[in-house]
Amino acid sequence: MAGEGREQFVIVGVNYKTHTPERKNSSLGQRLKGKPLVSIVILTIIILGCVFADHVRNHDPTSFYLNNLSKAPDAEFYFGTDSLGRDIFSMIWYGGRVSIIIGLLSMVISTVIGVVYGCISGNANSQIDAVMMRVPELINSIPILLLVLLLTSIMGTQNIFKTSFVIGVTGWCALARIVRSEVRQIRSSEYVLASRCMGGSFLHIMRKHLIPNFVSTIMFVVVSSISSSMSMESTLSFLGLGLPVDVISWGSMLSLANKALLLNTWWVIIFPGVFLVITMVCITNIAYFFRKETNKGESIL
Repeated sequence: MAGEGREQFVIVGVNYKTHTPERKNSSLGQRLKGKPLVSIVILTIIILGCVFADHVRNHDPTSFYLNNLSKAPDAEFYFGTDSLGRDIFSMIWYGGRVSIIIGLLSMVISTVIGVVYGCISGNANSQIDAVMMRVPELINSIPILLLVLLLTSIMGTQNIFKTSFVIGVTGWCALARIVRSEVRQIRSSEYVLASRCMGGSFLHIMRKHLIPNFVSTIMFVVVSSISSSMSMESTLSFLGLGLPVDVISWGSMLSLANKALLLNTWWVIIFPGVFLVITMVCITNIAYFFRKETNKGESIL
């Protein structure tokens, strides 16, 4: 009887279709779909080549082969030599170490300053917050390159840590404003208020409650700051205010570009420039992936 009762009801409607819930495919291919695999693979190869530069190189990058000045690429010197007789192929991998380290150190410095400053400003009252937000606006009113050049000239002869500090200490403003905006949205949440009532310190609240809630939002800015720091280091070296010539980096290699143009030695510019651009594009592509996943509200991993 129960079966007969159910048959008496007929569903009517135009283009009626039975709804079938979709099941998420957890296969490896589905999980990898949309991820920047090509950028990750290329960036991994470059990083591994820089890490194991001692095994990749075929010449001493610091030696001057005076019989092969400005030599074009051949079977002995794969990427040719510069005007000082140094092997560009070997210098590429050792220079990549320095450039990537500067990018990472600058990212860490700017992230620490931006996150702490943004959290303090976001938790402060309206008067203090207004005063604190004027500082990033004042810094942004000055062209970043001009500010970096000023600090570089004040600090004197550059090294890896000085260059990283100068780039990092001038690149935290955008991150601080994003963090401040996120903190002001979540500072009145119940779990934050409960932690304050239980005597939680500012550092405890920031580490346990604030940072985990906005870390996905700032990932794009954090990751993309690596490529922008590497670009700034190259700019400083090209202008003669970056690392000394004896410290090999992609930027210091490009600082010889003016001589290369005069001597028509295109390989001195092309190879370091290509490695620098490819690395920056890969990092930026990965950063865009983080931003896309954040906007979708999905897990990055």
